[in-house]
Amino acid sequence: MSKAPKKVRDKWRSKDWYSVYTPSYFGELNVAQIPCDDQSKLVGRVVENTLYDITGDFAHQSTKLYFLVTGAEGERAQTTLKGHEYSADYLRSLVRRGSSRVDCIAEVMTKDRFSTMVSIVAFARGRLNASQQHAVRAVMRKIVEEKAKSLTYDQLSQEMVLGKVGSDVYNEAKKIAPLRHVGVRKSRLTKLSPELEEKVIQVKKS
Repeated sequence: MSKAPKKVRDKWRSKDWYSVYTPSYFGELNVAQIPCDDQSKLVGRVVENTLYDITGDFAHQSTKLYFLVTGAEGERAQTTLKGHEYSADYLRSLVRRGSSRVDCIAEVMTKDRFSTMVSIVAFARGRLNASQQHAVRAVMRKIVEEKAKSLTYDQLSQEMVLGKVGSDVYNEAKKIAPLRHVGVRKSRLTKLSPELEEKVIQVKKS
């Protein structure tokens, strides 16, 4: 006598769909839908978008944004910015033969105790000597460290992604050497604030 066939459980039907929203400093926009069978499993998921998805400005399509899910209320997943970066194609397009590139990487802690790794890049209009490169790099580090001390992570994220940090560096560093582009090419959140970290731990335990 043949055995009755086993019923195959449809895993998708057992999952709920959660709407992922950007943090308030990026407009609280619904940017993704995530299926999940347990709300606590949402925490730690990362959603990728472009800045164009947020602003609608075609010039922003070359900036990638990564949002980290930190909690949920009902079917609404909350996020914070995990990091951002220039697309590889855009970064290559900035390179010019016969001109110098200056990079600065600094890990900073914001006023509300988030830690983030910030990579700033500057492209000059021509060749820079070693002392000019050193001076430009010093300006980059000084400005991002000063901003981190005075701004929350929300505020610093906006300034990094939307170009304010790059603009401030450009305005000071152009006194040292002629530059054609300065920007934060990449950022990466390395540590949540103690308050948010505790909240995340509690969600995972629930």
